[in-house]
Amino acid sequence: MKRNLLLTPGPTQVPPQLCAALGKPIIHHRTPQFQDNIKQAVEGLKEVYQTKNDVYILTSSGSGAMEAAVVNLISEGDTVIAVDGGKFGERWVELCETYKAKTVVYKVEWGKAPTAQEIKRLLAQNPQTKAVFVTLAETSTGVTPNVKAIGEVVKDTKAVLVVDAVSGLAVQEIKTDEWYCDVVVAASHKGLMLSPGLAFVSASAKAIGFMNQATTPRYYFDLRECKKAMEKVDTPFTPAIGILIALVDSLAMIKKDGLQNMFTRYALLAKATRAGCRAIGLSLFPDESCATNVLTAVNVPSGIDGEKLTKTMRDAYGITFAGGQDKLKGKVIRMAHMGALDEYDILTGLACLEKVLHQMGHQFELGAALAAAQKVLNQK
Repeated sequence: MKRNLLLTPGPTQVPPQLCAALGKPIIHHRTPQFQDNIKQAVEGLKEVYQTKNDVYILTSSGSGAMEAAVVNLISEGDTVIAVDGGKFGERWVELCETYKAKTVVYKVEWGKAPTAQEIKRLLAQNPQTKAVFVTLAETSTGVTPNVKAIGEVVKDTKAVLVVDAVSGLAVQEIKTDEWYCDVVVAASHKGLMLSPGLAFVSASAKAIGFMNQATTPRYYFDLRECKKAMEKVDTPFTPAIGILIALVDSLAMIKKDGLQNMFTRYALLAKATRAGCRAIGLSLFPDESCATNVLTAVNVPSGIDGEKLTKTMRDAYGITFAGGQDKLKGKVIRMAHMGALDEYDILTGLACLEKVLHQMGHQFELGAALAAAQKVLNQK
């Protein structure tokens, strides 16, 4: 039977123990029993976020959390800075413009990282800036910026720093409090290894002040209501009950493994993946200095149809990579190494990639990707 291995940057593989947790009987959400789940989930999320700030739970995709950040922080006409270096930075821009902010777009070449120095310059040019929006792991390009340095720049200004960690949380280090991240958004179906359906928003005291001042209309995504509900260990609307119950187990798994151990493991998987890709003539798309550990994005060889490559891997062999987005469509492939994936999943993905590339006429020594990846993995 053909397997179904997700090597995509979301949704990610759900491990068997969390599949079992997702299958637990439903309970009512306005009960002490469910309140205990909320309490455990929030405590666990704070550990993963590395924060003492509030963390609110929404029933939505990660994009819902992004929208919640925008509508709760800015009012029409407010000046914001949005970093656009890929499809998800582009989403920050679109959200800010949808809600009629005066959006200063920091356009970054795809595959490059934004710099704290440029954000500092833009803040000096626009001292009235209310918020700076960045992406921890830009999965369309494989780039991660220096969020710590950006936080140091933003912290002494009037602005709040808002970070999209939807793909990065629990995979790529983010120290929410230490790095002065005022709002961090995330979701359940990436590093937390669950189904899509839950999103999370952290809020510093500075951000909560902005939430109370913003005049943008909001209802379902009103974080003021989330704060009131959370003070009673509750949610303002019906949550995704089953996913939240399973989230408790997911966070317990992460705590048992150790967050730093997980970061080390993902870094090793990334290194092995890239060694394997280079061994068969594939070049990394982003600058090496800013490549995220969430996934590896590589250029498709000349003469190879990237869309056909990923389609064949998925439909013929059950191994799903992500293709390129927008202007990178057909030009890059993206292989995730996050969540429940282990070294054997990575080796399986590389073996399938070799097989299909060879079928499509790409010239290389069969087995070279596996040998190179194994060499890295065996050095740990």
